[in-house]
Amino acid sequence: MKNSVVCIVGRPNVGKSTLFNKIVGHRTAITGDTPGVTRDRLYAIGHWQKHQFTVIDTGGLDPKDEDVFMNRIIQQAEIAMDTADVIVFLVDGAEGVTPTDLEIANLLRRTRKPVILAVNKLDTKRTRENAYEFYELGFGEPMLISAEQSLGIGDLLDEMVGYFKDEDESEEDDGLISVSFIGKPNVGKSSLLNYITGENRSIVTDIPGTTRDAVDFFFSYGNESFRLIDTAGLRRKRNITENIERYSVVRTLSAVDRSDVCVLVIDALEGVTEQDSKIIGYAHDEGKSLIIAVNKWDLVEKDNSTVREFEIEIRTKLAFVPYVPIIFISAKTGQRVNKLLDKVIEVYHASHYRIPTARLNELLSDAVLMNQPPSDKGKRCKIYYMTQVSVAPPQFTVFVNSKELMHYSYLRYLENRIRENVPYEGVPIQMNVKEKND
Repeated sequence: MKNSVVCIVGRPNVGKSTLFNKIVGHRTAITGDTPGVTRDRLYAIGHWQKHQFTVIDTGGLDPKDEDVFMNRIIQQAEIAMDTADVIVFLVDGAEGVTPTDLEIANLLRRTRKPVILAVNKLDTKRTRENAYEFYELGFGEPMLISAEQSLGIGDLLDEMVGYFKDEDESEEDDGLISVSFIGKPNVGKSSLLNYITGENRSIVTDIPGTTRDAVDFFFSYGNESFRLIDTAGLRRKRNITENIERYSVVRTLSAVDRSDVCVLVIDALEGVTEQDSKIIGYAHDEGKSLIIAVNKWDLVEKDNSTVREFEIEIRTKLAFVPYVPIIFISAKTGQRVNKLLDKVIEVYHASHYRIPTARLNELLSDAVLMNQPPSDKGKRCKIYYMTQVSVAPPQFTVFVNSKELMHYSYLRYLENRIRENVPYEGVPIQMNVKEKND
């Protein structure tokens, strides 16, 4: 299911980063009293009530800043707004309405997106009395908050989630297998999609970053129907020269959120990079089924050990996802692309497999018999039973006498025992522990 996106915009030093940190629940953004301290676009996952959403913290918009061209500021703001489902327009209640606020308000009105006006820094009675001048901006009744003091944040979040799509409007039950191609720019994601669909529907060049937006295509293969999501590639921050590409990262993460299966495309000539590790790590944490496609394999000089050596390199650098299958392909020649599609179908259905309760606890009994649960100071962890609480991804809850006695390594052992007996290739398994009184 697609995460809704919330974008925080405003001029410098109105408290956007402080509000961002309050919403996502940890100090991700760098905050300070110097205007413009947030120079990169930041994004994080926020939670409120039953909702999960992506929050974007943008840099301050200031047309008078001599270091930034006005057209670049407008472009930057419009991209952020276009990405969002709802926009939080943050202003400074202590300073009142400024000409910059009025200019930003004009930009916001052109987006036709829902806008919540939040008046920040209302820590005193005097500043609260000044808040009503913000009706001038034309966004109705302002929400009065203090991000620093955590005042009014709950009401603001209630207002935000009211603009999110209902769960029954989501794409998760439309009968399609949603697949995203993720990875760095210029590794061949668009070429792969073009080969699969048989149409040159994505612009393909040798210039990294050609694809800026996530684009959906629909395709049938065998007895299955797919939604194929082509995404903008990720690159190192120091190589990003256009602000527009910073939002490509958010779009990529949004594409992951909408996917059932994520295919990490790696350039065979370059190998695994830090960016590959980060994006597949995000997909793993979000419980998405995963496949690694090593593209441009036709360009690699090979001998009898080439495949094995490349697999060892991938497994070493991506050791936290040992369950992910690796397929060597060529989007240019079509080599093993059908095998990749077959594997997508396989891991998708594997992620929906539910182990019968009797079989699951038989596996648990055998695992405990072979390797006793951990103990501490003479007290041993006692496992009563295990249940599978959900699929896609499969989640298991282990009921024990004491959560403190259950070690992470033993949970990993139980996960491995499950994998030895159930075809969960490409599927992350989530293990939880709960205490049960005797």
